[in-house]
Parts: sequence; C-alpha cells; structure tokens
Amino acid sequence: MGNDARPIGMFDSGFGGLTVARALIDLLPRESLVYFGDTARYPYGPRSAVDVATFAHQITDLLVSQHDVKAVVVACNTASAAALSSLQSSFDVPIFGVIEPGVRASTHVTSTQRVGVIGTVTTIGSGAYQRAFAEAAPAVDLVCAACPGFVEFVERGELNTDQALILAERLLAPVVDAGVDTLLLGCTHYPFLARTISRVMGRDVTLVSSADETAFDVLARSVAGDLSAAASVGDALAPAHRWISSGDVSTFERLGRSLLGPELVEVEPHSWTT
Repeated sequence: MGNDARPIGMFDSGFGGLTVARALIDLLPRESLVYFGDTARYPYGPRSAVDVATFAHQITDLLVSQHDVKAVVVACNTASAAALSSLQSSFDVPIFGVIEPGVRASTHVTSTQRVGVIGTVTTIGSGAYQRAFAEAAPAVDLVCAACPGFVEFVERGELNTDQALILAERLLAPVVDAGVDTLLLGCTHYPFLARTISRVMGRDVTLVSSADETAFDVLARSVAGDLSAAASVGDALAPAHRWISSGDVSTFERLGRSLLGPELVEVEPHSWTT
C-alpha cells in the first residue's frame, strides 16, 4: 500500500455527486476528499457538451493546481460523457468517471438482458452509454430516456413530491413500456429520487447506481499501491474533507448535509471570474 496523504478531488454540477462522496467515505474511511459543487452553473444537463467539457476542465485544473489532489472523480454523468477522455489526457493524476462502473454493474444485475438507462439530455444525447454497453455487453437490449427536470427537483430538495411523481410517470414511460428488468440511473442526482423512480418502475425492476461501483474503482487503484492514504489504519490521520460551492453556500450546507450526512460541516465559497 502507498502512503499518499493528499486528498481525492471530485466534482459535480451540484449535489448529485454526493452519492459518490458518500460511497467513497464509507469504503475508504482514511481518505480525505475535496468536493466541488458547481451550483452556480447547474444544471449541466441542458448545456452543450462543449460547455460542460469547458467547466470540467476548469474544475479539474482548480482541484489539481490549488488543492493538490492525487486523483479526480468526475462524479457527474454529464461531465463524464462530455469530457472524461480529454481530462485523462490533459492531467497527470488518475481521473475516474461514473459511466463505465454503472454499465458494469448493470450487466451483472440483469437476467433478461433488457436494460434501461435514464440521464440528462446531454448525457443521453452524447451516446456515451450506448457506446459503453455496445462494447461491454453487446447482447443487452438497451433503452435510453432523457429525464429533464429530475436534477432540478433534487437541487431544490423536493425528492418525494407529487410533482416529482407526475414527471417521473411521464418521462419513464418508454422504459416501463420496454419491459426492462434493470434501470441504470445515469445521473448521480437520480439516486436521491430512487423512491419515486422505483414506485413508477415497479418492484420487479432493479435500480442501479454507479456510486458504489465508482468507489470500488478508486479502491482498486488504491490497493494497487499508488493512492492509499496510509499503510494501515493506525498510521492514518483523521480525514479532512473540504466542500466547495460556486453557488449559495448556505443552501449547499443545509441541503448537502441532509443528503450526505454529518461529514458535510462547512462549505467554502468559490466565485468564477470568467
């Protein structure tokens, strides 16, 4: 095992990546995190892939140059679809995305080979999931659906409202009609709506989140020897997590703490100058 005490950086357009942060904290309790929520520019879903890629490069550069992170987790499906390859070729630290881990988990779960994927307009339109499934599991019969509006419900903290249910019934109709047995939540915000989504899909459909699988990817790299914070628990200092928001800090603190848990204590502001 290595002994690299630098933090792991991660980012999302807002609160969705907290699902991945929660999984990382639980699976790698010795590691420190620096989480950047770009709430001033959310949602990423309706934006162009070029804009999202630009944002992803800006945030990754900030995490690497100003916070000296040893790895970056792109905890946003839209940003993973738009920029993962370019980030990996532009920075000298390991860059992890959330698309391939989710695809891998879905192929392990499905028994009928009928899988649905839901995501933002930009993610679904990018074809990233279609390509990933075609490469990893060409026998899977894939149905994709964009779900505009889901992210906004999460960002407002409206997780189990009648309005969310009505929207879900309309947007999920194509995957319900397709008779999938597995539904991949192709946006890190969507697990927060899992109860509503499951209510629409039915109890026979398994919902898959990429958060845990992404954390396992980071763990595997850590076990390989070049990311671990300490050789043993006794050698480790208490992790120091940092939370940064480009938007309203008080809102991020309040809603983020309710979504993540007690580890989210204080949020630092960041203002984009360009």
